[in-house]
Amino acid sequence: MSLYLHKVLPIFLLPIGITLLLVLAGLLSRHRRLIWVGFAVLWLSSTPLIGHFMVRSAEAWTERNLATDAPNADAIVVLSGGRIVAPGAARVSEWSDADRFYGGVELFKAGKAPVLVFTGGWSPWEPAAKPEGEISIEFAKALGVPASSMLTTGVVVNTAEEAQAVAALFAKRQIKGNALAKQIHILLVTSAFHMPRAQGLFERAGFHVSAFPVDFDVSDGRVFSVIDFLPTAGALKQTEMALREMYGRVYYRVAE
Repeated sequence: MSLYLHKVLPIFLLPIGITLLLVLAGLLSRHRRLIWVGFAVLWLSSTPLIGHFMVRSAEAWTERNLATDAPNADAIVVLSGGRIVAPGAARVSEWSDADRFYGGVELFKAGKAPVLVFTGGWSPWEPAAKPEGEISIEFAKALGVPASSMLTTGVVVNTAEEAQAVAALFAKRQIKGNALAKQIHILLVTSAFHMPRAQGLFERAGFHVSAFPVDFDVSDGRVFSVIDFLPTAGALKQTEMALREMYGRVYYRVAE
């Protein structure tokens, strides 16, 4: 039930939901000003100017680093990013975005840790789909990563579960930090906008975390133009993605 609430409640705090509420309130109260405010919220939220700013804010203005520049760690942990089961009898599982997967493999091949862990992301709306970790391991094998160096958690549906599942997996496998360290040091790989929340949850689960953000959503060196003031569906998606992430951070802070 809580999973559904997490998905449904934020809708009313996102641009489309706010716009609908304002328009409805304007119609019921016959205050046209509320309707215009609703349209203004939707217009501004749909511009690249706002969308890009919101995403870079959610990404904490971080930058993509080379795997060779990352510190050595006890393990690399790659968080699930979501997959799509393509229509058809073959039921081919496709990535929504493969940057997390390739970032983890890149770190492993750079010799940054002896263990590569993929979390077992799964969605209750895709009950027949295999957990993402199992699929990622098969792809990593094809790229030359030894099966003996990879692990996956059980089924997880959100970031908090991922942190707890990785901690339980390491305890079960007796994976520990070096003799001088009190915590297991992990290289955490996830999307840049998701990293601040994910890092906090893994640190709360007892890990020493070095962040390796990937999957940036705004291209470097993009030229500012009049297009940045024109609404697009892509920019609206960026704004809503950033807001959802920020609401998630507030939720976990309140829940501590």
